[in-house]
Amino acid sequence: MVDSIDTSKNVELTEDDLENKSKGQLIKLAGQLRDRRNDLNQMASERASSRDDLNAETREKVDEAQEHREKRDELNELVQEHKEKRNELNADANELFDKVERMKSDMDLDDGKDLEKLESEIEDLEFKQQTEVLSSEEEKELIEKIESKREEYAERQEKMGDNEDLDELVEEAEEVRSEASKHHQKVTELADKAQEHHNQMIEAYREADDIRDEADEMHEKFVQAQEAADRHHEDFVRVQKRLRELDKQEEEEEQAEREKKKEEVQEEAEEIYERFKDGETLDTEDLMKLQKAGRL
Repeated sequence: MVDSIDTSKNVELTEDDLENKSKGQLIKLAGQLRDRRNDLNQMASERASSRDDLNAETREKVDEAQEHREKRDELNELVQEHKEKRNELNADANELFDKVERMKSDMDLDDGKDLEKLESEIEDLEFKQQTEVLSSEEEKELIEKIESKREEYAERQEKMGDNEDLDELVEEAEEVRSEASKHHQKVTELADKAQEHHNQMIEAYREADDIRDEADEMHEKFVQAQEAADRHHEDFVRVQKRLRELDKQEEEEEQAEREKKKEEVQEEAEEIYERFKDGETLDTEDLMKLQKAGRL
């Protein structure tokens, strides 16, 4: 908060002061007005400088916010590009995986058990055959069951082993999905960075608003000081004008006094000269008065 002007130090001037104060009092008052005006002008200059510094700082903060805005927008454009690429790749991967499922369906690979499970079941049955005491009928049934599962295993293994296209398609689909995941990761990373710049932009604008408020307050204080300085200057000029009027008045009075004395000298010289013409003897003082009046 900027301190207000100490009005107790201001110098007041009234019409009564101008009309009734003596020349000496007015000279003193003019000095007071001049000194207070100078102090206020200095104060106004300092406040104007502070205001300008604050305005410059505000512009710097606005520029900083604008830089963050531009960076945020650039990152958001990249986010959009990676999103579009990710969505395209995911769509391609989905098509490839759908194609894999169709190929599996055509090969009857979706029905029945997978190879690992079949292999595990065969091993369990063989272990049972080797470790348990079975009747001839039970062992026969168990052997037939083992053979049946071996045939199923061989058939499914043959189908999987003979279809290189399916493996290549699965690999391609997984690669496309992996590439889509990379773009998704970039989306996340870039979006986070864009948000950081957005937050920094908001903070810079907030700081700019706070500094601008300080600058506006400082400008108001500058105006107060400048207006007070101007008022003191105007009053100083009025006193100076009054002093010139008094000087002129004194000169006129002195000139009138000189004219009056000159007339008195001339009148007295005229009297002396008339006396001289009448034959009266003049003393030295009378002669000097005639000489002073230019009659000799």
